[in-house]
Amino acid sequence: MNILEKHNQVAAVGFLDVNVNPRLDLFAEIERLKAEKNAIILAHYYQDSDIQDIADYIGDSLGLAQFAEKTQADMILFAGVHFMAETAKILNPTKKVLLPDLNAGCSLSDSCPPEDFTAFKAQYPDHKVVSYVNCSAGIKALSDVICTSSNAEFIVNSFPKEQPLIFAPDKNLGRYISLKTGRDMVLWNGSCMVHEVFSHKRIVELKLRYPQAEIIAHPECEAHILEMANFIGSTTALLKYAVKSTCDTFIVVTESGILHQMQKDAPHKHFIPAPSNGTCACNSCPHMKLNTLEKIYIALKYETPEITMPEDIRLKALQPIQRMLEISAAAGL
Repeated sequence: MNILEKHNQVAAVGFLDVNVNPRLDLFAEIERLKAEKNAIILAHYYQDSDIQDIADYIGDSLGLAQFAEKTQADMILFAGVHFMAETAKILNPTKKVLLPDLNAGCSLSDSCPPEDFTAFKAQYPDHKVVSYVNCSAGIKALSDVICTSSNAEFIVNSFPKEQPLIFAPDKNLGRYISLKTGRDMVLWNGSCMVHEVFSHKRIVELKLRYPQAEIIAHPECEAHILEMANFIGSTTALLKYAVKSTCDTFIVVTESGILHQMQKDAPHKHFIPAPSNGTCACNSCPHMKLNTLEKIYIALKYETPEITMPEDIRLKALQPIQRMLEISAAAGL
C-alpha cells in the first residue's frame, strides 16, 4: 500500500484498516515501535484498561496537556479523542501527532461549531471567553483562555469580578463553576453525552443497596446528579479522593474507564460504576472506545492518521492554552 492509498483509506474510514496477525504480541510490538520511533503514548483515563496499561502517561485533560507540552519524544500517539490530539499538536507543531481513529470525536466538542460560536460571541462584545478544553481548535482560537475541569475555578477567578464572561461549550460545568465562583456567566448550550445520561433513579437505588457508599461525580453531570454527590471533581480529583478517603465503597459517576486506575491504586476498595438510563450497568464513551490495541499498533507502524491543522488556527489556539498552563502553574496545579 503506497502513501496515497493509505491517505485515501484513512480519509474514507478514519483509520488505516490493515489486517493484523492474531498471533502477534501487540504489547511487545507496540513497545518495539515506540523505542524505534522515539514515540510516546498518552492515554486518557477513559480508555480501555489494556491501553491504559501500555501508556507512558495516563491523565485527565490538564495533565495530558502539561505532559504533551514537555515531552522530548519525536512522535506522540494520543489514545483519547480528537480534541485531545489537536491540543497536543497545538503545543508541539514540529512533532508528529497520531490519533488511532479519527472518528474518536466528542459530542461536547461537536455541539459547538466555530461558525455558530462566532455569531454567539458577537452578541456579547464586552465578554471574555473561557472555553473548556473539550472543544475544537477552531473554538480554542476564538477563546481568551482555556480551562479543564481541574482548573476551571482558578481560571474563572483569574478575571476581575467586573469582567463579564462567556463559558463554553459545557453548560453543566459552566453552571457548576458559576455556583462555585459566584459569577453569572453566559453559557453556551452544550453537554457531554456520557455525563448527561446518568440515571438519578438507578443511582438512588444503588445508594439504598450500599448505604455506606460515597457518591463521587464529575462536574459535567447534570445539576440534579451533582446534588447527590459527596464529592465533585475532575477525573484526577475523583481518583485522588477515592484513594485517600476513609470510605471503602464508592458509586462513581463518570465514564467507567476510570475504575481501572481506581482499582489499581486502591485494590482493597469497592468501586461501583453509576448506571445510565439505558440497559447497561455502567456508562461508557463510545468515542473513547474506538481506540484499540490493534489500531495503536497500526498507527505507530504506518504513522497515520496524523493530526494536522492550518498554522494560523494553531497559533491563535496556542495563546489561550498557554495562558491556561501559566495560570495552572502559578496555582500549583
